[in-house]
Amino acid sequence: MLKDLVISKTRVKLLETFLSDPTQMFHVRDLVRKTEEEINAVRRELARMEQLGMVKKEPRGNRLYYWFRKDYVFYADLLSMVSKTVGLGAALIKNKARLGRVTLVSFSGRFVRHELRKSPDEVDLLIVGELVLPELAAVIRAEEARRGQPINYTPMTEEELKFRRNRRDPFLLGILTGSRVMIIGDEADLVG
Repeated sequence: MLKDLVISKTRVKLLETFLSDPTQMFHVRDLVRKTEEEINAVRRELARMEQLGMVKKEPRGNRLYYWFRKDYVFYADLLSMVSKTVGLGAALIKNKARLGRVTLVSFSGRFVRHELRKSPDEVDLLIVGELVLPELAAVIRAEEARRGQPINYTPMTEEELKFRRNRRDPFLLGILTGSRVMIIGDEADLVG
């Protein structure tokens, strides 16, 4: 099954397009524009991906719309990988040296899936380490402009994380008990 996932550059681009915002549907011409690939290559990959159960299609008017299936067996894994290669995840990894000594970065599951927060104070991003806050703010602002919505993020030092974990701080427990995608670091280090 793993060989089905990434066999061509067109498939990689399609996966990045579908999973960078899994709430969206795309028609073929839109996918051709976004991937900058030939229409026949896109159609061929879409047919393979549909056969493998990755995408679903629906005719609307004279267009075929495609979207990624959330019940696909590797959906969560692919979503995690794409979160590290596009958007804010890619920006944080690329700028890691400028951000200071970053040890952990975790996105909330809702943030990765582009779902609305349950409450306005829900945290989208937890970043742990000795951080250069102005650099972090610049990276976050760029993603906010791209998404067109504010991002709730919480920077923390490793000592503060350990202290809050030991005290069973309700704020941190709320972050740790929700679904999350690790961008940098190991989840075991986050939950302690």
